[in-house]
Amino acid sequence: MLLLKSFILGFSVSAPVGPIGLLCIQRTLSRGKTAGFLTGLGASTANVLYASVAAFGFSVISAFLLEQEFYLKLLGAIFLFYLGIKTFLKKPADHAANLQGERLLTMYLSTFLLMITNPTTILNFVAMFAGLGFEKGSGSAITAVSLILGVFLGATFWWLLLSFGVSIFRAKITPHLGLVNKLAGILILLLGVLAFVR
Repeated sequence: MLLLKSFILGFSVSAPVGPIGLLCIQRTLSRGKTAGFLTGLGASTANVLYASVAAFGFSVISAFLLEQEFYLKLLGAIFLFYLGIKTFLKKPADHAANLQGERLLTMYLSTFLLMITNPTTILNFVAMFAGLGFEKGSGSAITAVSLILGVFLGATFWWLLLSFGVSIFRAKITPHLGLVNKLAGILILLLGVLAFVR
């Protein structure tokens, strides 16, 4: 039951379409469902790291990350600016890219690095885990692993659904990919401005 609850939690945390969701959609349209899925998988991995810190109560690590919150968020906002401008200026490809090796790794790492710049995610997971009935330090290691695994599986399932769902309509949307890139770029830039103001 706890695994199911944390699965739903992981799915729900990932589902709102923010900068990662926009990137997943844009990359699925321009490079295919594998690129879109790996974009989301990078975000899921970062969430799992922060969920692990919350579940196992690594107080020293979480305290350090929260102390550096301003700088990490500033870095995240700058990275959003970069991604927004890059997406806006991106010209539609004439043919599908051959995603192998480093290109696949780039899809994954770019979103992992973006997600890891938000250490307050630890506090979110602490609050959510408490809501599921798991207090830090009161549960066993098996319970903590169940929570973390559920969050990862739920988040990964969402990115799988999104990337494969968007790829179904890819043929219809691809002719308008230039407009999609510009809209996605503007939205990511706006999210970067919002992050910077915060």
